Amino acid sequence: MSHKIAIIHTTPLTVESLKALAAELLPGADVVNFVDDSILPQLKHNGGDVEAVSDRLKHYAHFAEQVGADVILNACSSVGNVVAQMRQEVTIPIVRIDDAMAEQAVQRGRRIGVAATLATTLNPTMQLVQSKADAAGVTVEIVPLLADTAYQKLLAGDKAGHDAELAAVLGDLAASVDVVVLAQASMARVVATLPPDQQDKYMSSPRLGMERVKAALEQATA
Repeated sequence: MSHKIAIIHTTPLTVESLKALAAELLPGADVVNFVDDSILPQLKHNGGDVEAVSDRLKHYAHFAEQVGADVILNACSSVGNVVAQMRQEVTIPIVRIDDAMAEQAVQRGRRIGVAATLATTLNPTMQLVQSKADAAGVTVEIVPLLADTAYQKLLAGDKAGHDAELAAVLGDLAASVDVVVLAQASMARVVATLPPDQQDKYMSSPRLGMERVKAALEQATA
């Protein structure tokens, strides 16, 4: 039986990498992408007020259901807080890409670095990690890092500049914490450029998120 996965993106930067992960972990599944690159600029200008974009995201959830998707992956951490509202709108499961990462992070250490290149992603990710710590009954210290100039380089097409700048600041953060959570899917590929003996300290959302999608599909068809 072929499954259909709908992925809601707020940047085209995550489309190909998530399609590749879906092909690897869920071979044969159809992937439908909804990309709205107006959301992140809007959040940047309104101070991260996700309520201003929540109706749009709920519409995408309805569209996903209409095209026959079996599960929805919300690929943007900046709008993760809208997922609870989206779940009330449709009957199919919705996976928040960073849920599994945050759950595992609070089990791996008590001093947790949260790194982002987008200001609008930093606070939601910190809030998510804190909520997972509260749910697990553990006390954590969250150390934030914002590398916003790296994201500007990525948008300008300078992937090498983005990766080099991000790698430098991530190394400094990793030295002072137990584990580093990467707040955006677009940051994940930088881990492969870091020294091999340091890579285990970093956690990124794409693979863990897609594994959660796979689990949701298996549960739905069990």
